[in-house]
Amino acid sequence: MISLETPKKFGMLVNQAHQVSLEIFRPISRKYDRAEHEYPKELDALAALIDGMNDGGEGGTGARGVRRDPGDGSATNRNGTNMSSVLSVMEACWGDVAMVLSMPRQGLGDAAIASVANDEQLERFGKLWASMAITEPGFGSDSSAVSTTAVLDGDEYVINGEKIYVTAGGRSNAVVVWATLDKSKGRAAIKSFVVEKGTPGMEVVRLEHKLGIRASDTATIIFTDCRVPKENMLGSPDINDDQGFAGAMQTFDNTRPLVAGMAVGCARAALDVTQDLLKEAGIELDWDKPALSQPAAAAAYLQMEADWEAAYLLTLEAAWMADNRKPNSLQASMAKAKAGRVGTEITLRCVELAGALGYSEESLLEKWARDSKILDIFEGTQQIQQLIIARRLLGKSSSELK
Repeated sequence: MISLETPKKFGMLVNQAHQVSLEIFRPISRKYDRAEHEYPKELDALAALIDGMNDGGEGGTGARGVRRDPGDGSATNRNGTNMSSVLSVMEACWGDVAMVLSMPRQGLGDAAIASVANDEQLERFGKLWASMAITEPGFGSDSSAVSTTAVLDGDEYVINGEKIYVTAGGRSNAVVVWATLDKSKGRAAIKSFVVEKGTPGMEVVRLEHKLGIRASDTATIIFTDCRVPKENMLGSPDINDDQGFAGAMQTFDNTRPLVAGMAVGCARAALDVTQDLLKEAGIELDWDKPALSQPAAAAAYLQMEADWEAAYLLTLEAAWMADNRKPNSLQASMAKAKAGRVGTEITLRCVELAGALGYSEESLLEKWARDSKILDIFEGTQQIQQLIIARRLLGKSSSELK
C-alpha cells in the first residue's frame, strides 16, 4: 500500500534539491528570464555533481531515472526511481522550472530513453543530453498524427520531417524523434529514434520567444534525408496493429508524472511566498476553522492548498504505481491534468492576492505564473488528458471516443 509520507531513504535527496533551488536556481532565476536563450552557465558545475550522484546510485535532481525495474516480484511496496525523480523535481521546480528544463543530461528525452531503451541502448545513450521531438506544425497534442517519416534503407533509417517546440532542442546533444514507419498503418507504425547532434540532415532552424520558461531554449528542427543507424530505434521495430503505439506511449506514462511534479513544485513556491505576504499583512490562516468564517484572502488560500494537496497526492500515486510495476496510464493522465490546471490557477491567484507586488518584478510570483502555463500544455494538454481519462474510465478506444 502506498505511503503518503516522503520515504526516509529519499530525505537527503529531497533536501539537496531544495538547497539547489534556494542557493542556485532562485538567485539566477530573474537574470536568465530576462536574458532569453542565454545558457545558464552556473548549471554546468551542478550537472557534473548530479552526474556523480547518478553514477553512485544516489539519484539526481532532474528528469532522469524513470526506467521501470522488472524486479523479482518479491517487493510488496517499492519506492524507486520514479518516486525519487518526482519528489526531487518538485523541490527543484520550487526554485525554477526553466532551470530544471535547462539542466544538461536531465531532459525529457533522457526520460524517454530510460523508459523504453534496451540495455545496450541505455549503455550507449545513457550519458547523452536528449531532447524530445514530437510536436509538428500540423498537430499539437494528438501524438498519433505524427507525419515525420522514417524509412528503412539497408542498415539505416532515413528520417524526413519538421519538429517544433523541442525543449532544449538547441542545447542538447541528441533528440528523441517520433516518426512513422508507414503512414497507412496509423498509430501502430509510430516509433521513436535517437538522433545525435551533428548527424547530416538534422538542422536547428529557429529558437522560439516565449511567455515563460525563457531560460530554456525551445527549438524548431528540420530533418532532411537524415540517416541514423537502425539500432537507434527505441523499442521493437515490429508494427503491431493490436498493440498500437503502446511502446512509444509508455514514455508518457513515466514523464507525465514528472511534469505534474514540476507543476506541483512551482505552485508550492507561489503558495509559500503568498502565505508569508498574508502573514505580513496581518491575515492569519486557521486550518481548523471553516473557510467562510475567515477573511476572503485566507479562504482563497485554504482552497488553493486543498487543490494543491489533491494534485500532489495524484502525482505520488502515479509515480508509486510505476515503481511497483502497475499500469499507470490513467493515473499519469489524472495527475498531469489536475496538476497542470491547479498549477496555473494557483500561481495566477497568488499574483492576484499579492496585488501590485505580485504583478511586478519585485518578486518571482509573476514569473511563476508565466512559467506554470507550459506545464498544462506540453506532454499533452489539459483537454487531451481529460480525453484519455474518459477513454480509460469508459473502456472506449481512441476511435470510439474522439
